[in-house]
Amino acid sequence: MKLTTETISVLKNFSTINQNLLVKAGNSISTMSAMKNIVAKAEVSEGFPTDFAIYDLNEFLSALSLFGKPDLEFNNEFVIVTEEGTSKSLKYWFSDPEVVTTPSKEISMPSTEVAFNITSDTLSEITKAAAVVGVPDMALENGKLMVTDKKNATANAFSTDLGIDSEANYKFWFKVENLKIMSGSYDVEISSKNNCHISHFTNTNVGVQYWIALEPESTYNV
Repeated sequence: MKLTTETISVLKNFSTINQNLLVKAGNSISTMSAMKNIVAKAEVSEGFPTDFAIYDLNEFLSALSLFGKPDLEFNNEFVIVTEEGTSKSLKYWFSDPEVVTTPSKEISMPSTEVAFNITSDTLSEITKAAAVVGVPDMALENGKLMVTDKKNATANAFSTDLGIDSEANYKFWFKVENLKIMSGSYDVEISSKNNCHISHFTNTNVGVQYWIALEPESTYNV
């Protein structure tokens, strides 16, 4: 089996969320942060033949980089990596699934209160702004997206208008460090139902989606 460039990109992104990874047989990959406040799921073009666990995903990706065009042959306990036209090979042992962090069930998103699209350019701009002005928080407030420090009334702040129409008053807070998502445009849904402030980011170009917990200071009032 050869992994596509897109699947490698997904794995690299997932490694920023959690170094552990449990892959189930099939073409769906999911991961969850150690704090359980970020869950990600991707549908990939490859069909994995067996379940396997990787303890250090960055190490595994580095191992694959030893090959120009790695070819993977999966066994129950390890994977053999080779490359056509060369004598190189790598035997990489899988981890015990019991020691990796993985989502235990599918997330059921509550009914949505705010929905919008964020373009790749806007997403890149807002995360860059957070780094430039040195702030840890992002807020979506009545159609405007802002990065600032919610604990500092005189903190630097950068904002952009998303053009969202809504009769409600809301202020949804995110930690910028939790926006560990692949580049691209996203359809975003946010809900504060059932005392569970949560957001759902669905990439409009590739089959990857994220569920990111909001901060407890988030508010929504009709």
